[in-house]
Amino acid sequence: MVVVKKQKTEDRDRNETMRLSAQPHAKKTGAAQSRRRVTILGSTGSVGCQTLDLIERAPEKYQMVALTANKNVGKLAEQARLLKPELAVIADESQYLALKDALAGTRIAVAAGAQAVVEAAEADSDWVMSAIVGAAGLPGTFAAARRGATIAFANKETLVCAGPLMMKLVAECGATLLPVDSEHNAIWQVFDFERREAIARLILTASGGPFRTATREAMSRMTPEQAVKHPVWSMGAKISIDSATLMNKALEVIEAHFLFAMPPEKIDVVVHPQSIIHSMVEYEDGSVLAQMGTPDMRTPIGYTLAWPERMATPAAKLDLAKIGQMTFEAPDPVKFPALRFACEAMRRGGTASAVMSAANEVAVQAFLDKRIGFLDIERIVEATLNALPAATLTDLDVLRDADQTARRFANEQISKN
Repeated sequence: MVVVKKQKTEDRDRNETMRLSAQPHAKKTGAAQSRRRVTILGSTGSVGCQTLDLIERAPEKYQMVALTANKNVGKLAEQARLLKPELAVIADESQYLALKDALAGTRIAVAAGAQAVVEAAEADSDWVMSAIVGAAGLPGTFAAARRGATIAFANKETLVCAGPLMMKLVAECGATLLPVDSEHNAIWQVFDFERREAIARLILTASGGPFRTATREAMSRMTPEQAVKHPVWSMGAKISIDSATLMNKALEVIEAHFLFAMPPEKIDVVVHPQSIIHSMVEYEDGSVLAQMGTPDMRTPIGYTLAWPERMATPAAKLDLAKIGQMTFEAPDPVKFPALRFACEAMRRGGTASAVMSAANEVAVQAFLDKRIGFLDIERIVEATLNALPAATLTDLDVLRDADQTARRFANEQISKN
């Protein structure tokens, strides 16, 4: 998978492309480097806030370089005043003066706009959290990779939309990818990079979301308020809706395909409602290694924040006796067709995954805005994926064109609803 890390000079030289998933090696951080310089792209979202929660608990270990947010000026200003980054950026240019006023009297530089977010990613930091939701997170993640940064990425679209381009860039620039998604982080922890030929398959676990036991007829009447009430995890609205449709798992299968250089037929999904086992790796001898823990995103975030070490987190400790039992079931392909969409997108290759992701973003937002019903999300995604041919993914310009075309088509489908 998963991670691509800069290699120690004493380690064997494995400068193969990231497609081949080079074994991760720890960077030499050095004892003299007392504070890790940190940038957070998307600091006011769920993952960003949980990252800052961990940093606040060990302020002597981290120095804030930049914080960025989309529109939430109040939250961004509050975070900046508390953690004192060198730079605070609001993507919405109309909010520039509000942010400037909120940070008046501080030494914090203020900027606004999409290009300013990219420049924040380019700033001199050791570790970048890529937590901007959707395709909007790609430019900053690519910018951080170009300068060889260590990137903890919670942005699924980094690999879903641009997997081959990102993995190639990481290899060329000596960057490091650290997975924040609990599933990929779990696989990373039990994946034997030295003997990857012995790996039989990856098993991603899914909670099943809030509608796991609902009928299709009942799902057709579900509201956004019901869909965002995840039974286990605390997440942002978009990711919560993706969990309800199982699109989040579809995206994660594509991520795992690129991150671990595993063929789609060696990646399975199992529904595990308790979300205690976060994912598994099966080996050719029949052994299955699993990473377990209470469902708290601060565990995988902390693993990437402290990497290559570990850090204490406030996550509740796992008490198996109290849990009593764990259950598993196969995902229902009729109720949740998103996994089929992912398989089709991987089969087509090129920009197909980007088209699927863009259509899903548009449809999810329309559902949150109460312009379409819950089951219309999958209808719009499937129609867009089937209607638009996959182009060869040669560069980011091709990706942008495919993304924009998919969004236009999806919006046309919504207008016909």
